[in-house]
Amino acid sequence: MPMREKLFVIPLAVALSAGLGAAPVPKIRRPVEVPTTAGTMPSLPPAIVDPALTIGGDDVKARQAQSRLSVEVHVNGSGPYQFVVDSGADSSVIGLRIAQNLRLPLGTPVILNSMTGTSIVDRVHTSSLKLGPTTVSDLELPALREEDLGGQGLIGIDALVRRRLMMDFEQHKIKVEDASVPIKFVPGEIVVVGKRRRGQLILTHVKARSIELDAVIDTGSELTIGNLLLREKLVRRRTPLGRVEAIGVNGKKVDLDVAIIPELAIGPIVIRNLPVAFADLPPFKVFGIDRQPALFLGTDVLQRFRRVSLDFQARKVRFQLRKCEPADFTLVRTTSLGGSFPSTPASQSCG
Repeated sequence: MPMREKLFVIPLAVALSAGLGAAPVPKIRRPVEVPTTAGTMPSLPPAIVDPALTIGGDDVKARQAQSRLSVEVHVNGSGPYQFVVDSGADSSVIGLRIAQNLRLPLGTPVILNSMTGTSIVDRVHTSSLKLGPTTVSDLELPALREEDLGGQGLIGIDALVRRRLMMDFEQHKIKVEDASVPIKFVPGEIVVVGKRRRGQLILTHVKARSIELDAVIDTGSELTIGNLLLREKLVRRRTPLGRVEAIGVNGKKVDLDVAIIPELAIGPIVIRNLPVAFADLPPFKVFGIDRQPALFLGTDVLQRFRRVSLDFQARKVRFQLRKCEPADFTLVRTTSLGGSFPSTPASQSCG
């Protein structure tokens, strides 16, 4: 199954090309590739992440396509549409067909950095974006083909930066909460603390074998991706590598090397024999983790848990294990004497 990836956008200084009168069908261009050689890229400010979006805490009906979760979203009162929740994207996105059918006015184009290149893409203006009980007004969103997005749109961290996102992979539900409301303690819940950078939540208590690394929770990717610095430290030169095809949001395709990481530890949780793709993708640089071993944790890892909660404001990720853990899971518990030991896998007691 081809892997989908997310986008990172930078505003391009051009005038609005459409008004808000009798709206014609917007003429949205296909992504235009921009050369990345020295001197060809304009000096532009980073994308603005809006921290003022308000989203309620009710359960939002979600469906699961492969391992990614999507939610029902209304655009300008129309819908519902299925938007993939993508915690690794710094901007939400709207599908091309929705933008054309609703005759959304053209907004300011942006420079899009994807794994398959850098492109200029058009944005459209939405009067309202409704997720569950809450409506977000006046957004400019990139408009891209649904086939390349893997859904009818994306919900990115611009809508999640001050929220708490709970993903239930057993019930296929998503809850988006106000992070200022205290969270209820769940017995057996594992909490891993991270750091914030450009609105993104980055975990620092992650190791591959004995190598410390930074990790981003990426709900928009079905595969975990590491940078080449991590591959150099983990993968021997003669180790046979697999290949996986990744489809960029600009429609381009690229093949990535894949290897098996014998052991990945996220706090006290140890996952064994994890397939990881490797490439130096623009997101590593965008989030400032390109100069050390790092990876994006995809839903191939997240779906192994019962629930995963991302608290962007408190910089915490909460993991709830399934009643029957996968055979390649181990929970390492620390004793009062400072030592540690692996717990008995729950799968052994589930029959």
